[in-house]
Amino acid sequence: MKSKSKNNSIPFFDMQFVTSSISTMLVLLLLGLVVFFVLAANNLSVYVRENINFSVLVSDEMKESDILKLQKRLNEEPFVKESVYISKKQALKEQSEAMGTNPEEFLGYNPFTASIEIKLHSDYANSDSIAKIEKVIKKNTNIQEVLYQKDLIDAVNENIKNISLVLLALAVVLTFISFALINNTIRLAIYSKRFLIHTMKLVGASWAFIRKPFLLRNIWSGILAAIIADSILMGTAYWLVSYEPELIRVITPNVMVLVALSVLVFGVLITFFCAYLSINKYLRMKAGSLYYI
Repeated sequence: MKSKSKNNSIPFFDMQFVTSSISTMLVLLLLGLVVFFVLAANNLSVYVRENINFSVLVSDEMKESDILKLQKRLNEEPFVKESVYISKKQALKEQSEAMGTNPEEFLGYNPFTASIEIKLHSDYANSDSIAKIEKVIKKNTNIQEVLYQKDLIDAVNENIKNISLVLLALAVVLTFISFALINNTIRLAIYSKRFLIHTMKLVGASWAFIRKPFLLRNIWSGILAAIIADSILMGTAYWLVSYEPELIRVITPNVMVLVALSVLVFGVLITFFCAYLSINKYLRMKAGSLYYI
């Protein structure tokens, strides 16, 4: 009966619980931001790659019906995300608007050729893949040339690679920092109960019985902190998408669900393991050692 009374003397919701939850929430918010940036950066890299296009210039002898058939065949290829046919007249109109003058007026003919503008799936948006795709397309004798900006593509892929490595390293470092900060918060909370833990040992309570209320208390603290952190992150993401709807391609619902789940899982696991390790430390200590820490 005494053991039960001592065990129930540990309150769940008090000022220490609130301050611990707030501290944990701030750390989980930081961790959630890192997860968000890693996932959003991946979506951003896909978005950028899939907006890199190249032009397939078609011979003037090729009829428009045949060009449309070629476009249809290209759309069936696994590397094509989408394609747009630009006729000679449309190309002339677009270039005239861009230059502010009509070349056909002083040349006497339309100098532009019909083309098919192709956007690739992100996995194929690199120089090596495009070089292979170029060889496949040029097997058609009516194709004059395949134009793409190799330097731009290489620069985009190199920058995406560097940013991904930086974000990955940052995620690892901040995970360790988060664990250390939450661990210190929980250790301080359990430190104030060290004599209570020792008293429960003296009345014959088992280690599992002593651990239970501390673990439950800290797990609930982690869940509460995760819910608050997720609410802030979701609210911020909703505001960003409302402000700039185009961001929905980067800040997708899938990204936010993964961020929310990651924060919740981290919140529960980190608080559980930190509490478990801290309680075991005081369970192993003898009475005399409690006064010197």
